[in-house]
Amino acid sequence: MKEVERKDNIIDFTTGSPAKNILRFFWPMLLTSMLQQVYNFVDIMIVGKGLGDHAVAAVGNMGSLFFLIVGFSIGLSNGFGVLIAQSFGAKDIKLLRKRVAATVVLGILLSILITIFSLLFLPKALVILQTDQILMDDCLRYGYVIFGGLFSAIAYNIAASILRALGDSKTPLYAIIVSSILNLSLDSFFILVVHTGVEGAAIATIISQIVSGIFCIIKISRIDMLKLSRKDFHNENVIYMDLFKNGLPMAFMNSITAIGCMVVQGFVNGHGVDYTTAYAACSKYINLFINPAATAGGAMGAYTSQNYGAKEYDRIKKGLKVCLTIAFVTYVLLGTLMTFFPRFLADILLDGEESIRLACQFLPICGMTMIFVDFLFVFRNGVQGMGNPILPMWSGVLEMFLRIAVIALLIGPFGFKACAFAEVSAWIGAFIMNYIGFVMGFKDRKKVHFSPFRSQDLILRRKVKV
Repeated sequence: MKEVERKDNIIDFTTGSPAKNILRFFWPMLLTSMLQQVYNFVDIMIVGKGLGDHAVAAVGNMGSLFFLIVGFSIGLSNGFGVLIAQSFGAKDIKLLRKRVAATVVLGILLSILITIFSLLFLPKALVILQTDQILMDDCLRYGYVIFGGLFSAIAYNIAASILRALGDSKTPLYAIIVSSILNLSLDSFFILVVHTGVEGAAIATIISQIVSGIFCIIKISRIDMLKLSRKDFHNENVIYMDLFKNGLPMAFMNSITAIGCMVVQGFVNGHGVDYTTAYAACSKYINLFINPAATAGGAMGAYTSQNYGAKEYDRIKKGLKVCLTIAFVTYVLLGTLMTFFPRFLADILLDGEESIRLACQFLPICGMTMIFVDFLFVFRNGVQGMGNPILPMWSGVLEMFLRIAVIALLIGPFGFKACAFAEVSAWIGAFIMNYIGFVMGFKDRKKVHFSPFRSQDLILRRKVKV
């Protein structure tokens, strides 16, 4: 295993120092996530400076809808990755290969179905979001291009999920470095030189995602334990059902959360372009500043999955302490920036004085309370890594309910601040639910040993012919 680690960037979380292994995995994964956020951030800057605030609002307006569609595929990919990591932790290479093969098949079918659905649903979705007519044309031009190329995002997410399940966070980083440089170059070319409009940003994103997906797929093809044969694709239905039962709840969790965000977006859009523009900028900052904690959560998920598969339950507790420490440090640093320097942040993305004023109301509220969402990522991924995707899914339902209820009740008396209150209430509610779920999972050890998905593993070992 040590030679495999050295050659293929694979990390076996079931042995060695938990802190050392988690940090080895965390830093490349953090750089990957930050690069993704930074090039999305710069993408908005290029759109704003080249095309104006209305173009920023149009691209930002697509954010919640894009998360609804792509978030579903990311949830499935992460759910599949949990079982792949558990197989790797248990050192069951035959079952590992069969799960990877089934993931490839499901990924192809998934990309076809989601692309067709999203293209057909786009115009109606924009109406549901109460998109201002001033923005509608740009939203459609951007949306048709970005959703038409969804296969590229799905391919990268699935390939990256497989690699991270094996502890390889370096390859996705290298892929994103290449694609980020390409994306920003193409953004500048299409928007500032060719003057294509917002669709140029979408084209640049798709091309860069294709490159990153190919990069990861090539790496997977060179890993000896993942060299798939024809018999690996001859899977019984139990393999596919096992993946779906773990992946679908995580996919629904992302989509349900996105629906809540879409409803908030609808309330925001109903108050005019200034609200839409300010909300788009604030959402960019939220996504950027929670990224380190989200990465700590991703590390917790991979670490927990491998150790759960190996039945190394005490190591999971040690990993939890490491990931919570990372989340707390990032909260102190980035939450302080949002709380005390909102005007500085707003000036970077926005030009209009009214949208800047609104952003300055939103950012401090979320900055002070960001610790709840930071810790949420760690506990939720820990619960998922132990093979329990149902509770996180219900926490997504709670997030949706709280966002909708708070924005509906408070946007009248509190205006734009209600958007921040909606975010914070969703964070706190989901955090409490996942924290209780994680603690209860360890309090009653039998629940850890005999979860539904552990039972499925036993069935698989009896049924799968290898």
